[in-house]
Amino acid sequence: MRAAVLHDIRRIEIADVPMPEPVGDRPVLVRIGAVGVCGSDVLRFGVGKGYGFPLVLGHEMSGTVVEDSPSGAFTSGDRVAIFPCLPDAADPMTEIGEFTLGTHYDYFGSRRDGGLEEYLSVPERNLVRLPEGVSLVEGALVEPAGVALHAVRKATVPANATALVIGAGPIGLLAAQWLRVLGVVRVLVSDIDERKRRVAEHLGFDTIDPTGSTSDARVMEATGGRGVDIAVEASGLGITFLQAVHAAAHRGQVVLLGDLSTDVDLPKETVSRILRRELTLLGTWNARITPRGQSEWDMVVASIGRTVNVADLVSHVFELEQAQSVFEDLADRSVWANKTVFAVSDEAKAEADAALAASFSAKQVP
Repeated sequence: MRAAVLHDIRRIEIADVPMPEPVGDRPVLVRIGAVGVCGSDVLRFGVGKGYGFPLVLGHEMSGTVVEDSPSGAFTSGDRVAIFPCLPDAADPMTEIGEFTLGTHYDYFGSRRDGGLEEYLSVPERNLVRLPEGVSLVEGALVEPAGVALHAVRKATVPANATALVIGAGPIGLLAAQWLRVLGVVRVLVSDIDERKRRVAEHLGFDTIDPTGSTSDARVMEATGGRGVDIAVEASGLGITFLQAVHAAAHRGQVVLLGDLSTDVDLPKETVSRILRRELTLLGTWNARITPRGQSEWDMVVASIGRTVNVADLVSHVFELEQAQSVFEDLADRSVWANKTVFAVSDEAKAEADAALAASFSAKQVP
C-alpha cells in the first residue's frame, strides 16, 4: 500500500509499505478515506516535535470498513470516523473511560503510524459510524470537533451566557459552535486574520478585530465593561491566555484549549484578577469516546450537518502524493489555509470537488 512517510524533519517520501498488522482488541481493517491536518502534524513535520522517525502522520481520520468487524457491529462498506487513542487496558484511567488521561496510551499519527496511508488496522472500539450524507472529508473533522466539544463542556453555561473564543481557526470555530449549541446566547470570536473572521461571521458569530488593541479590551467595549461568562483560549499563545483571563466576568470561566507555543508569566495584576473575580481556569485534553452511544464523539457525528457546520471550515483538499509540498507550505506559512484535508481513497477524492465547492473557507483562498 502507499503511504506518506516522514523520515526526518521536513522530509516526507511517498513509498510502498507493508499492509498493517492487526492492532488492539478485535482489530478491523479500514481503508482510509480522508485525513485532516492538525497543527501538531505541522510541528512534527517542521521541527520534529514527535516520538521519532520514520512516522506516518495523521490522527484526524475517516475511512471505510473493508471487512466485517469481529462482533458484527460494523460491516464491510460502513463509513467510520477513527478515534486515534489506543488506551492501556491496565491503566486506572482506562477503567473509567478516560482513555487519553492514561499514562501509557498509544496514539495513531504520533506514537505509531497514522492515517496518511491507504489502510489502517483499528480496534473495533475506536470506530464510530458516520451518518448517511456525511462525506469522508467531513468525517475527518470528527476528531477536532470532539476536542472542541470536550473543551467547552468543561464550562458551566449560566442563563443568558456570553462567551469569547480567541482564535478563529478550525478548533476555535468548532468551540464557538458548540458553545452556541450548549446554550450560550452570544459568542464573540476574535482573530487578527480577516479571512478567518469572515468565516466566523458566515457561521453567525459576532467578531472582534484585535489589531491595534487586545481581545480583552475589545470584549470589555462589546459587553459594557462586564466581560464574558466563558473565555476560550484557542490560539495557543501566552499573550492570548492572559487576554482570556482579563476578558472574563466575575465568576467567569477560562477554558485553556490551545496548546501554548510560548511561555507565559503571570503578572501580579492577572493573579489578582483571578482571585478577586473568583475565576475558574479549566484545562482540557482530547475527547471521550465513552460511554458507547452517549459519548462526545457520538454527539459529534449526530450533530455534523445539523447544528454543527464542519463543511465550511475546509479550505483545501489534497492527495497523498502532494504531502511534501503541502506540509512545506503549512510549515512556512506561505499559503493561507483554514482546514487542510488529504483525500486518500478514491471515494474521498470523488467527494473533494463537491466539498470545496460547498465550503465558505475555500472561497477565501486567493
